[in-house]
Amino acid sequence: MADVEQLTGPVAFHAEGPVWSPAWGGLRWVDMFAGDVLSMSLSGPAGGDIARRRVGAIAAALRPRRGGGAVIAVERGFALEDADGELRVLPDLWADPGLRMNDGGCDPDGRFYCGSMAYDKAPGRGTLFRLDGDGATSAIFDGSTISNGLDWSPDGSTAYYIDTPTRRIDVFDYAPDAGLTGRRTFVEITDSPGSPDGLTVDAHGHVWVALFGGSAVRRYRPDGKLDGVIELPVTNVTACTFAGADLDELVITTSREDLPEGTQPEAGSLFRCRPGVAGQPALEFAG
Repeated sequence: MADVEQLTGPVAFHAEGPVWSPAWGGLRWVDMFAGDVLSMSLSGPAGGDIARRRVGAIAAALRPRRGGGAVIAVERGFALEDADGELRVLPDLWADPGLRMNDGGCDPDGRFYCGSMAYDKAPGRGTLFRLDGDGATSAIFDGSTISNGLDWSPDGSTAYYIDTPTRRIDVFDYAPDAGLTGRRTFVEITDSPGSPDGLTVDAHGHVWVALFGGSAVRRYRPDGKLDGVIELPVTNVTACTFAGADLDELVITTSREDLPEGTQPEAGSLFRCRPGVAGQPALEFAG
């Protein structure tokens, strides 16, 4: 579908959650189990300088804030990075040491969601939480196992969500007051190795999903039909996002998790391709 280039070396053990924002001057992503947020500009050559900042035991997901800085999901809740770089960790949402945050995203109204999961991946122990701009938090639904891949359609009326072990991408209706309703299956991925992980939605409403264990990113049309496959040289593909000044570069994160020592030396690197379509600007947190 498109040629892939290696953008960085294996700079992370478990790279996840890439996000592009002009306010940041480039790309950010997480090295989840290191508890670090990584950042780089895409304006230079591949393999450019990468900055790294520790935010806690876990760095799960992040999005830009409308006033500058970032909202970040950390091990047991949320943290706010101000425009000047100051980091404030909000109160823990739970005390159980067996749980951690995993993946999330912002809705069109500026609220940040992230799903928890068990460290041992025990079924049904996860909850999808929401952080509002005023600092209030709420549990949206529970019973998930590995929350992943949350993003919205271009018109904001539809949200796509993954609970990885189901091997499905689900879809919700979305409205500001009602929130996420009408959950149903969008796509079942049973014809390929690997399971759905992170996703992003492009400017035409196509859904791009990373296949962990499947060495690929797939694109699905809004009607759920498979519309393209990008193959990667490593097995564990974790997430993808559109980046660059024109949002026409698809950046893909990868992981070394569960790989035997000495195999797949590129795992943990970022990859990039230009698939001929553009993405949407990252939805920002209103707080």
